[in-house]
This record gives sequence, structure tokens and C-alpha cells, in this order.
Amino acid sequence: MEEPELTARNVQTKHLQVGRLRVEIYPNGRSAGVAAASAAAASLKELEETQKTIGVIFATGASQLDTLDALTKIQGLPWHRVRGFHMDEYLGIPTDHPASFRRYLRERLTEKVSLKEFFEIDGNAAKPEQVCREYADRLRAAKPHLCLLGIGENGHLAFNDPPFADFADPLDAKVVHLDSICRQQQAAEGWFPNLDDVPKSAITLTIPTLLRVPKLIVSVPGSRKAKIVRRTLEDPISTDCPATVLRTHPDARLFLDTESASELNRLLSAEKNEELALDAPDAMKIGSAQEGREPGL
Repeated sequence: MEEPELTARNVQTKHLQVGRLRVEIYPNGRSAGVAAASAAAASLKELEETQKTIGVIFATGASQLDTLDALTKIQGLPWHRVRGFHMDEYLGIPTDHPASFRRYLRERLTEKVSLKEFFEIDGNAAKPEQVCREYADRLRAAKPHLCLLGIGENGHLAFNDPPFADFADPLDAKVVHLDSICRQQQAAEGWFPNLDDVPKSAITLTIPTLLRVPKLIVSVPGSRKAKIVRRTLEDPISTDCPATVLRTHPDARLFLDTESASELNRLLSAEKNEELALDAPDAMKIGSAQEGREPGL
């Protein structure tokens, strides 16, 4: 007998909300990825009704494998209208390197579905600052409607690591140095043979660029992410854990599996999730939150 098709509707889930951030917990990484893909597909179909061109920012890394695999298998999506972007790219590695984000998205996205356009970040350009400016101009023109992203083990969004993250960054894209936790994660996930081979710099979209996107779908599976998921939902909103700012976004959904949610006992054991929901500060209050004072606590 064939196993039933895995869909977002036929698995048991748990739900809670922290600030504005909606959290969904699935039995395993595959079911979480299918659910995230289903949410992205629904958004694409809705946007098809009103938009001639749909701007989408895609993330890479282990957290996106199941989501992209499921999303590219869904039939009838308006890929021909999608103008695609990605979040970041290492400086100085060739496009055929196993860790290249351009290679990753070619193999897992653009070679599987036919997009209207896809703009790659050239991490090998002689003038990376110029690449940042040009990429930022393309993003501004496209006005992305949807962003698929993850959260790093240090709480980064894209490559905005805690030492360099800025909730009020004046730039849309910039060159950054990667902190040690970020680089260790890339080696531990197998993208590089050892830590010394992980580049020390990259181009990244900034946090304000990501937060301007109307809808965020955040996929964070696996036991390695359990600690940072707890911090994302419980820490004060600050650049010490950049992902905490997701709790201020008006339409963000966080897709977890039981492993990445394994440190959320305090939240999950509450009789009413509303009792523990953290008030999301408005834009005027984010500055004070960066200093470790979260309104509503």
C-alpha cells in the first residue's frame, strides 16, 4: 500500500503566537517544509490575481531544502511572473563551489521551474560595494512581495550576524564580515570541508530590506536550531539576537519541527498562549528594544 501523500493538512501541528509572529510546529523537518511550501504557494496564487510581476526573495542553506523541494513540485504556480532574488552570497568563491548560493539556487530552484527573471549576487566581482548598490536598485524597483528565509544558529537573518546587524541600517545591501558562530555553522552543515575554508566576508541584504517585504515565511528545522529558536521567541528584541525582530513584522510565520521547538516548553505548557505572547513594539520603539528594553515585558 502506498503511503499517503504528505501535505500540510494531514499532520498534527501545534500553534502559538509571540508578538505578531505566528509559530507552527510540525512532527519533523519534512512536514514543516511542506507546510512552509504550501504557505508560499498560497501567497503566490493570491499575488497572481493582482500582480503582473511577483517579487520573491529566496534563502539558501539546510533550512530551505525541504521547503524548496516541496515548493518546486507544486503544480500551477505562476513562476512565469516571478522575479527572483536571493539574500546573500559569499565573497570570493566560484559559482561551481558546493557552498555557492548561486549554485544552490540554480540546482534547487531555477533549473526546476522557469522564472520570469532571477537576479544573482555576484560574489566574485572586483567591486563588491558596486554589486551591493546595483542589487539594491533592482530590489527597490521590484518591491518584493514574499520572502522565504531561515534563522542562523547565531540568530542572524541573511548574513546580518549579531556584531553587524542593524535594525535601522541605511543600506539595502552591504558587505559584511562573518562571525565565528556563523562560519562554524557553515562548516558543521557540510558546505565546507573545514572552518578555514569558510569565507570570512559576504554580501547580504540588510534587515530593513527584509522587513519591508509584506510576507515572510521562515523555515527553521533541526535540533541545532533549538536554542536560537527559544531565544528568538523569548529574548528581548535586540541585535544580540537579530531574529527577535521577526516578532514585530505584521505578517511573518515561523515553521518549526519538534527538534527545533524542543526548548519551547515554557511557551507550549501555557494554558493560554495569549498569556505569554510578547507585545510587538511599533517601529518607533525598536530603537529602545535594541538596547535590551522590550516594550510590553
